Amino acid sequence: MLSLTVLVGVLQLTTSSWARGVVRTNKRQSFDFINITQYNSTPTPVEVSVFLNAGGRNQTAPLLYGWMHEDISHSGDGGIYGEALVNRAFQGSGATIGALPGVPGSSVVSSENPILPWGPVITGWQGIGSVDLSLTLLHPLSDALRVALQVDIPFNATGEVGILNEGWWGMDVRPGTYNASFYILSDKPRNNGSLSHIDLSLRSNLTSDIWATTSIPFSNGTNISSFEWTQYSAQLENTVRAPNSNNTFAITFDASEVAGNTYYFDLVSLFPETFHDRPNGIRRDLGQAIVDLGTKVLRFPGGNNLEGYSIEQRWKWNETIGPLRYRRGRVGDWGYTNTNGLGLMEYLQFCEDGGIEPVLAVYAGYSLDIWGQDGVSFPEDRMGDVLQDILNELEFVTGDISTPYGALRASYGHPEPFSLNYVEIGNEDWFSSTYPYRFPILYNGIKQAYPNITLISTAYNENANYNISIPAGGMWDTHHYEEPSFFLESFDYWDNWQEATNNEGVTIFVGEYSVFQIDTPDGVVNFSMPLGEHIFFPTLMAAIGEGVYLLGAERNPNVVKMSSYAPSLLNLNWQNWTPDLVAFTADYDQTVLSASYYMEQMFALHRGAETLPVTTVQGTFDPLWWVATAEQGDGVVYFKVINSGNSSVPLTVDFDRTFSAVNGTILTHPDLGAFNYLDNATAVSPAPITNLPAIAAGQTAFTWAVPAWSINVLEFEMGTATSTNWSTVA
Repeated sequence: MLSLTVLVGVLQLTTSSWARGVVRTNKRQSFDFINITQYNSTPTPVEVSVFLNAGGRNQTAPLLYGWMHEDISHSGDGGIYGEALVNRAFQGSGATIGALPGVPGSSVVSSENPILPWGPVITGWQGIGSVDLSLTLLHPLSDALRVALQVDIPFNATGEVGILNEGWWGMDVRPGTYNASFYILSDKPRNNGSLSHIDLSLRSNLTSDIWATTSIPFSNGTNISSFEWTQYSAQLENTVRAPNSNNTFAITFDASEVAGNTYYFDLVSLFPETFHDRPNGIRRDLGQAIVDLGTKVLRFPGGNNLEGYSIEQRWKWNETIGPLRYRRGRVGDWGYTNTNGLGLMEYLQFCEDGGIEPVLAVYAGYSLDIWGQDGVSFPEDRMGDVLQDILNELEFVTGDISTPYGALRASYGHPEPFSLNYVEIGNEDWFSSTYPYRFPILYNGIKQAYPNITLISTAYNENANYNISIPAGGMWDTHHYEEPSFFLESFDYWDNWQEATNNEGVTIFVGEYSVFQIDTPDGVVNFSMPLGEHIFFPTLMAAIGEGVYLLGAERNPNVVKMSSYAPSLLNLNWQNWTPDLVAFTADYDQTVLSASYYMEQMFALHRGAETLPVTTVQGTFDPLWWVATAEQGDGVVYFKVINSGNSSVPLTVDFDRTFSAVNGTILTHPDLGAFNYLDNATAVSPAPITNLPAIAAGQTAFTWAVPAWSINVLEFEMGTATSTNWSTVA
């Protein structure tokens, strides 16, 4: 994904011209999606023959439909990471990157901390009662978490006093168990009285309602330590559903017990029930949405967020593991600080729980820089340091407990090695001038140590100054943020790609793609996202364009092995990049699945085991696009067909054996620009096809008018082979 810092340099370019090595003219090519959708003449009927009894099959790509995640648009902290509290450990804040008049490149133009960009702030916290809140460096929780919240309680305080956290733009409260924890330290000179309890509660931010509460009791004469930090934990059992997400989490005292005292808090945490009930786990509804799509592969942790705004601020895998008190966090690449709570093991555990194949992107010695486009790279004679760090990471993931890093992983609760078959070397390294020396050093070094891991290059021919030679057995991660017409034009792009480009044995991971804007006269993608051109939420038109491209991928399972839409998740309160596959807020009931999500889900859940040969008897591709696959044993055939035109098209499908039943699912809408949003979350959503014709015994041909602007999956229950003598498929 293009970073905020490099957008200025690419506004007049398209990522596809780099990713495909194709020179696109400034004029629209002969294929115009706008004209297709407005074409009113009677379309030509289409008839195709599907062969189950002939040869020419290929196994489908089992990992074709995947997911890409990096912490962008607060999709990690404040998103898929289950932590409900914002700024829980005062690790940093946000800053805006942009242009300053007369200053070349990009600069920090505003900062939440006005003195120190990305520095600690008190955002998200409020005092209850007459307390004073401030930050302190005098009492670090650890070498990683060096800033704490200081709570001063006046001598004349009365009633309830304490602190509350507003959550990530609110807090979802519904029946279930909430796991709370915090570290606290008292100030010795200001530690008076005898504490009997600390109260924890979930409460409304709009009314006086308290949804759930619990207490941490203290024995007579016991008080909070002033010598060392103490962690307290408790569970809140909630039985009610708050009417909205404008809620808070509070830690309170009885002022009669603590007036005149000072307390320090750090790493204050609240987790609702998570995906698979994992501690420090994944937000349940978003994790389920990923799995429900039919996701088979997850690429993480980036994306630009892998690389860092500087070498020091890169995603350091070893700072994302272990107890949270030792994870310092980092300046993320999308304008805000990352807590590193969503770390290497959390990603891998989610993959394990969800039955998903991980694609681990490793830092490859190149970091972005807010001041310019090319960033900064490790020099060639220092790349051994980068390689060793990668090898340490891979040992942590896959090593047995006899290895140092495997033993470390086991000490963190996962004695068995994680499965890891794919490693991506960097991210969009065609932005740099140094990948030609970085890639072979890392590829050869990793391959020598881990010969069975498939390695993925993030560059091939995108940079005008060099090509990357990808060894046979390797993969190329190619990215496309385009107009709908690009994806329709590219339906057959992967046909014979290996032979045409002399890349025998190299396969493809379409690691990022989306329809980014509507078709324009010049066909140039404008990354400044202008109103009237940019697609902010995936529309039916976008899903159709992307779907046609994915059908082309399904037709070439020997070449295209994996794909993932990007970005995947959008917090509607913080938008770095649109469109996104899923939009959400703090309220779980406001999670919105897009038209593109539903298209992918339809395809992923009806992938089939083998592609089937299909020949055209009448008509051509455009506006119908199709592919046929069969489940193991040929008992079920899936015929996916998309109509990108504005008129229905008669379709006949002939089989070389009988079928006994057919049903189908359709994704369509009268408005090609329709999209799902909070106030209409299912405007474009799958529905059963209700007008399919009746099926007679012994039937081998199926005829149906494919509706305009529609994405369809037809499912045929097949009979035994017939004696139909069709010509051999070419």
